[in-house]
Amino acid sequence: MAQGVVAEGLQVGYAAMLEQFHPTEAVELSAYAEQQGFLGTMAADHYQPWVPQQGQSAFVWNVLAALGERTTGDMGPGVTAPTFRWHPAMVAQASATLAAMYPGRHWLGLGSGEALNEHITAQYWPEAPERINRMFEAIDIIKKLFSASLAGKDVKHAGQFYKVESTRLWTMPEVAPEILVATAGPVTAKRAGKHADGLITVGAPLEKISGLFGKFDEGVRESGRNPEDLPKVLQLHLSWADTDEQALENAMVEWPNGGMKFPKGDIRSPFDFAQMAKLVRPEDFEGRMVISADPDVHRAEIQKYVDLGFDRIYLHNVGRNQREWLDVFGRDVLPKLVR
Repeated sequence: MAQGVVAEGLQVGYAAMLEQFHPTEAVELSAYAEQQGFLGTMAADHYQPWVPQQGQSAFVWNVLAALGERTTGDMGPGVTAPTFRWHPAMVAQASATLAAMYPGRHWLGLGSGEALNEHITAQYWPEAPERINRMFEAIDIIKKLFSASLAGKDVKHAGQFYKVESTRLWTMPEVAPEILVATAGPVTAKRAGKHADGLITVGAPLEKISGLFGKFDEGVRESGRNPEDLPKVLQLHLSWADTDEQALENAMVEWPNGGMKFPKGDIRSPFDFAQMAKLVRPEDFEGRMVISADPDVHRAEIQKYVDLGFDRIYLHNVGRNQREWLDVFGRDVLPKLVR
């Protein structure tokens, strides 16, 4: 295959890490990724970086609009939480506007949130079950707004967590954006199958993801739809560099959160993460993230997820060496993946 040409039925995109790169550079890198054969961009919605070393945290919706102008592939937030910083009606408006501007290209990635980003509005930060319930109520509101607005009607909502007085979205695309739910938990995956249009998850042991798929498919069938019709999306972190030593250093310095083997949803400050990062050892990345200078090692890892059934995979190389990495993977990895 030619450079960057990916097997039919598979899409490999670029994960633009707004925690690591100035928004102008993130947009330039996303456009460069497309030139190397990557298709589509997932952009992080963070108010703060994980650790101060990463150094940035741009407003995702501004960046997505710029990506719409500079690229041709799909794009979406990976992921935004329509629950604390954001009222779901505002997320619905932001998403609908982007989809109206760039028809057929925007998807809406939603998650239940992390304190690192959501605590900044000084609300009570509940435990995970409530956060998940909030997310699904928010999804209900967003779907109501999308469908009522397309029908030219107002909608209102009074639920456990949110209220919306009679309104509609006045700027809408012809087709509402697909809603993808991010989760690594089986119970949430089943609910996502019932109420959303696709699943997003991150790299994990294959048997865990296989179980996740099973629950998601159950939920899809309960909603009267065919699981084959709904996308399964992966965000995969990795560290590639010219040498194994440099790849390891990039992981340790730039992405130590990838080696933290505990839930991170309740930690509020990048400076707290920086203290925890001092405890991370190279072996902590084993089974969590591939660190290697050999493109074929990375290809084999990505292929495992392709074989498992992912339709779209957005890759994030954790180092600053983005252009070199995009060149190498566009030439030596993407064309060798098989569906």
